[in-house]
Amino acid sequence: MRERLTKSDVKKIEEEIEYRKLVVRKEAIEAVKEARAHGDLSENFEYHAAKKDKGKNDSRIRYLERMLKTAEIISDESKEDEVGINNTVTVYFEEDGEEQVFRLVTSIRGNSMKNLISTESPMGKAILGHKAGDRVQIKVNENYSYYVVVRKIENTEEDENDAIRGY
Repeated sequence: MRERLTKSDVKKIEEEIEYRKLVVRKEAIEAVKEARAHGDLSENFEYHAAKKDKGKNDSRIRYLERMLKTAEIISDESKEDEVGINNTVTVYFEEDGEEQVFRLVTSIRGNSMKNLISTESPMGKAILGHKAGDRVQIKVNENYSYYVVVRKIENTEEDENDAIRGY
């Protein structure tokens, strides 16, 4: 499946690739050289760990480059009164009688611990495009769904700390 990315997502990914190529890769190569200088490679834990770290970094670079090549670029603009990407949305859960505030983001930024809900999640898919006051059914699976009411929609400026998920 192709990732759906905003222009901002693409920019952050390009910045991460550049950082990994220019900084992390250089450090990893130095760590491998230094560990290799310690002698016998067959029992040199530092050497094997440094090689593994270098491999993880190179793998991440390839993953991000492949993601950019196959990505579908989407707009993060939405109508002022509709739920869209990067909007902060207050939702009332009928079942619990509670409200929660979420920010709708693309799938690579989704992080439920920070209330960043992906547009690919059941909640994100369901509320996307709805207006304040709309009652929306969230279908989790064949046997379970629940209802929420969209209470408030706010345009949110993008936060520099919104990291792209990775390792």
